Amino acid sequence: MDYKKISRYVVLGVLFFLPVTFLLFLYPATHNYEPLDIVNENVLDLHAFSSDSNESVVLKDHITVLGFLGNKPIDKLIAVSNLKELVYDKFKGFKRFQIVIVAPNGTQANVEKLKQEIASYEDLRFWHFVFGEPNNIQPLFYSLKSKENLNTDLSSNHVFVIDKDLSQRGRIDDRTDNEIEKNKPVYGLSSYDCIEVAEIKNKMSDDLRILFTEYRQKRKGEFNSDTRRANNLKTETN
Repeated sequence: MDYKKISRYVVLGVLFFLPVTFLLFLYPATHNYEPLDIVNENVLDLHAFSSDSNESVVLKDHITVLGFLGNKPIDKLIAVSNLKELVYDKFKGFKRFQIVIVAPNGTQANVEKLKQEIASYEDLRFWHFVFGEPNNIQPLFYSLKSKENLNTDLSSNHVFVIDKDLSQRGRIDDRTDNEIEKNKPVYGLSSYDCIEVAEIKNKMSDDLRILFTEYRQKRKGEFNSDTRRANNLKTETN
């Protein structure tokens, strides 16, 4: 018996079938995933705000992570650093992705110092700071669904995911498998706390990947929007 020939065929067989097996496991994951829920619609756009680069920054037609810096930008260094390292650095290459951070007029100089702290010679083309008056910032925040109020200094540690149609994305049911098995009350996730590294690294990163997958499938004509709307345009009271 020619063991060398048999070994050669075994190796060739493994090399051929292993990638096929991997693709078979991958296929259901990419085609039968649950789209990211719409938790709120009609988020206000940024037409009343000016940007740090004097270019027009809007939410429409972008996938946006939206945050609120407040009157003391440097106090949010930890939250902003977490957002940059765990979200921006990971997703800045995706088409139409941006991070937009809102701050009050008059904080431009302090925001510039904050940018220097987080830039570290990296490309911040898809990270925008926009400035407005309190009577512009407050309505923008309250057009979002949030369990946390805007702080008195117009800041928040929470950020929000806004899709290209000005709909806020998140999770209608954020229960763990164990909580579902125990029939715990439904609770959602409409914003992400930048101080909680695990929440940003795990939940928010996963949710953004799902949203990018949705838009990629839309471009390919593979996304069933009717099913998504039926599944996701519901509320916790249903």
